[in-house]
Amino acid sequence: MTESMRELRISPAAISANVEKLIADAGTPDAMVVVKADGYGHGAIVAARAALDGGATWLGTADITEALELREAGIDVPTLAWLLGPDSDCEAALSANIDLGVSSLGQLEAVAHAASGTKRAQVHLKIDSGMGRGGATESDWAEFFSRARTLQDSGAIAVRGVFTHMSLKSEASDAEQADVFRRAVGLLEEAGIHPQWRHAASSTVSARSSDLRFDMVRLGVASYGVPVTASHHAMNLLPAMRFRGQVILVKRLPAGHGVGYDLTYTTPESTTVALVPLGYADGVPRLGSSLGPVTIGGERFQVSGRVSMDQITIDVGATPVHVGDWATLWGDPERGEPHVSEWAEAIGTNSYELITRVGRRVKRVVE
Repeated sequence: MTESMRELRISPAAISANVEKLIADAGTPDAMVVVKADGYGHGAIVAARAALDGGATWLGTADITEALELREAGIDVPTLAWLLGPDSDCEAALSANIDLGVSSLGQLEAVAHAASGTKRAQVHLKIDSGMGRGGATESDWAEFFSRARTLQDSGAIAVRGVFTHMSLKSEASDAEQADVFRRAVGLLEEAGIHPQWRHAASSTVSARSSDLRFDMVRLGVASYGVPVTASHHAMNLLPAMRFRGQVILVKRLPAGHGVGYDLTYTTPESTTVALVPLGYADGVPRLGSSLGPVTIGGERFQVSGRVSMDQITIDVGATPVHVGDWATLWGDPERGEPHVSEWAEAIGTNSYELITRVGRRVKRVVE
């Protein structure tokens, strides 16, 4: 049984409300909510069901295993998995009616082989429009598209979609990539393939460029209440995650007393410190030492000294704090809590990393 002194509280209602707002803003025929990495740390099944309640028509995962988890939970809506390894179980994916993202001729052949005449593979061809990551580069398009047409005509595959990922460097960069993507789609159609879904826009791209939404947007971190554009802030997206731990020890320290490993924090005066059993093993970044914001009883403090593997210490000064009080590292600013983006800014990372790295000994509580 997981101890309750550490909690990750998840609000499916917040996810549903965010997805509904994002879909209304996008205005596309379809919307995919991405639930990879265990639903960005919120729980894949919880996130998927909440997204569907909010109006999502597709779900997205990184790999087949994640997609199969959704099927095992009885979630049978259209689902795309786009990372295929040499040992990925494509046959299981096809049996479970999972669409597969294909980035190369080799992957295309593997997926077609898995079909083996028994079940047609539903694929989305991925284009490298300039990010230099997944997808077929322009020099490979002619062969890639020709082979896809042959395999589609033979009944092995059905090309249901064509897609790309944007680098998010800038709106100008997005526009350049979009031109490449449009050129690829034109050549694909010249090869005789007319996919129903063209998709390129993530939460960020969808918010800042209506021209890149095409037939479907892929909504990621914004679905979980993490705004990444000014328009997201204007939507008042609701944070769906609260990360907190109970105070398990309160003690007095004199002025000039060091705190934590290497004694990097020294009490400026006689004070009270509170001990909270959350550390880097639980997802609290060590870089947040003496930087990360924390609230206890509506009052704001900072981590004092090093983040340890299992605990943090907080100098609460003269504020009354008691054993059993809850210390919130990130949650909902409307409750007076820090937003996860405050932690991200403090340590020079992004919110995605923080919400996906919370450790397994932290109890998940669905509100």
